[in-house]
Amino acid sequence: MEIREHPTVRQFYAIHPQGETRNVVSIDSETLRNLCMEAGADDVGFVGVDDPAVAPQRADIDWLMPGTQTLISFVCRMNKENIRTPARSISNLEFHIQTDETNIVAQKIVSRLDALKIRASIAGAAGFPMEADRFGGKPWTISHKPVAVAAGLGQMGIHRNVIHPKFGNFVLLGTVLVSAKVTRYTSAIEYNPCLECKLCVAACPTGAIHPDGQFDFSACYTHNYREFMGGFGDWVENIADSRSALDYRKKVSNAETQSMWQSLSYGANYKAAYCMAVCPAGEDVIGPFLTDRKAFLKDIVKPLQEKQETVYVVPNSDAEAFVARRYPHKKTKRVGNGLAGQGSVKNFLFGMPLVFQRGKSKGLDAVYHFAFTGDETCEATVVIRNETLRVLDGHVDKPNLVITADSRVWLSFLRKETSIVRALLTRKITLKGSPKLLLAFGRCFPS
Repeated sequence: MEIREHPTVRQFYAIHPQGETRNVVSIDSETLRNLCMEAGADDVGFVGVDDPAVAPQRADIDWLMPGTQTLISFVCRMNKENIRTPARSISNLEFHIQTDETNIVAQKIVSRLDALKIRASIAGAAGFPMEADRFGGKPWTISHKPVAVAAGLGQMGIHRNVIHPKFGNFVLLGTVLVSAKVTRYTSAIEYNPCLECKLCVAACPTGAIHPDGQFDFSACYTHNYREFMGGFGDWVENIADSRSALDYRKKVSNAETQSMWQSLSYGANYKAAYCMAVCPAGEDVIGPFLTDRKAFLKDIVKPLQEKQETVYVVPNSDAEAFVARRYPHKKTKRVGNGLAGQGSVKNFLFGMPLVFQRGKSKGLDAVYHFAFTGDETCEATVVIRNETLRVLDGHVDKPNLVITADSRVWLSFLRKETSIVRALLTRKITLKGSPKLLLAFGRCFPS
C-alpha cells in the first residue's frame, strides 16, 4: 500500500491539505504566566534561550529540544515546618511529595502548550531521574538554579540554595523548554534575599558550608546523599566484599540496612538538608527570626545541632576533622562516595574541584602537569595554592611535577585497584619531579 493511501494519512491530508505547521512563534507573556499558575506553579519567570545566563547550558538545551526559544522557570512551595523537623522521615516525605508535584506541574505545562500547537519539553526532573549513564560527569540535563536566578525567582544563598524573595528557600524548581518566544522576558532580581546570617554554616553537620562562602561539595554529597548514587554504590560494594552475613553486619549496621531498604522502596532519603531548614530568608519566612532570634535558635537551629546521628565522611577528609571538633556527640562513619576514578579522565578533571579538600592542602604551593595517554589523550594543568584549586586545559606555567599516565591505569589507581608502585615500576605512570608532591596531591583528594 502506498503510504498516502493509508487511512490515517488520508485523514490527515483531508484536514491539512498543505501539511501541518506549528507556526506559533510568539505567546503573550501574561497568557503563559496564567497557564503555568493554573498548572500549579507558585511563581514563574521566562528566560530567552540567548540570555547569557544560560549560555553554558546551550548545548544541552539544543540537544534536549532543538528549536528552543524560551525557558520557563517555575517554583513550587514546600511546607517549611516539615523541612525543619529533626525527624528526617517527615522532611523526606515533604521532599518526595513536593518533588512529584513539581514534576507533575512541569508535565501539565507541557501538555497545555502542546494543545496550543506549541512544542514544549520538560527540561529535567526536579531531583530524579537523571541520565544515570553519565554518572561521574554531569548526570542532570539542565541546571534549574541558574535558570531560576535569571528568571527573577531568587538568588543563590551561601548555602547554594535559591532563595525566593517571598517564599524563601522552601521551594523546588522546575524548567520547561518552549519553541515559541514570549512577548516579555523576566529578569534577575536586583538584591539577594540571603541575610548572610550564617545559620546554615552553624547547622551543617559536615562543615560543607564555610563562613567565607566556600562550599565543600564532597562533604555534603558524602553524607546528605548517602543513599543516592555513589553512596548506594559503596553499600553494594560492602555486600560484595563481605564473606558472610556476620562480616556484612560488622560493616553495615541493621539500622543502615533498614534505611537503605526504605530508600529503595519509597525513594532515596536525604540525611540532612539542615541548611534549608534553618534559613530565615524570604518575606513569608523572616518574621519569627526578626521577632525573637533567641527562640528561633532554640526551636529550629539547636535541635538539629544537638541531634545524635551518624555523619558519613570520607576517611582523612576535612569533614571528618570538622565533625570530631564541632560535634563530638555525633558519630562519624568512614565510607566511600563513589567520586574517585569515575568513568573517564574527563570526569576526573571535571570532578576535581568537587572533591578538593582545602584543609588538606594547607601549605601546598605547586603546579602539576598531567599528560594522559592510551584510551584518552589530553593534557591538563592543576594549580594548588593558598588552599585553592584551579584546573586548566593544556600545560600552563612552569610545573613542579609532571605526571604522564596511561589513562586506564590512572583511573584504576584512583579506584585503588592498581598500586602506584606497580604503575611506576611498569612505567604506566611516570613522574618528573619529587614524588612527595604526588603524595601531597593525593592528600587533597581523599576517597
